[in-house]
Amino acid sequence: MATKVYIVYYSMYGHVAKLAEQIQKGAASVEGVEAKLWQVPETLPEEVLGKLGAPPKSDVPIIAPHELDEADGLIFGFPTRFGMMCAQFKAFFDSTGGLWRTQKLAGKPAGIFFSTGSQGGGQETTALTAITQLVHHGMIFVPIGYTFGAGMFEMEKVKGGSPYGAGTYAGDGTRQPSELELEQAFHQGKYMAGIAKKFTGSA
Repeated sequence: MATKVYIVYYSMYGHVAKLAEQIQKGAASVEGVEAKLWQVPETLPEEVLGKLGAPPKSDVPIIAPHELDEADGLIFGFPTRFGMMCAQFKAFFDSTGGLWRTQKLAGKPAGIFFSTGSQGGGQETTALTAITQLVHHGMIFVPIGYTFGAGMFEMEKVKGGSPYGAGTYAGDGTRQPSELELEQAFHQGKYMAGIAKKFTGSA
């Protein structure tokens, strides 16, 4: 039976979605792993999204809280709002009370990836504050550490991400994830897939 890795994300302008796609490809590159993309529900009305200039959502399916239990490994992605995960993703975690009550997610490996507007915009605080959600569910946080190698030490180019997970900088919204950021995202997916396989005993 295949090891299931779910990449669950929220993306308003597409930056996190692009990272998620690469993470999915990385996870799917591991033999015996089924990697699937999911979005969390939007909480803002269409009128507000229109005023914010948000493009239409992709056709990636919306996940229901109970579906998290189907995964052997989870990778959560979201943009930052004031150094923490966006409200849409927090609302989704707030809806997982039933899973928390029964500890359905306890023991599952989970990773995090993120997008911020600037270099001081919360690349690490967003991950750190998000870990509390994993802890209360009993999930096991899996950072990428420095397993990405030389790419972690790039100093000539602007690069998001950290030992906590893959990341990108959106700037004023026009900057898109760089090739190096996308490579790091692919690496995170591949790395997490390997960890998930070990947890399921299929490695």
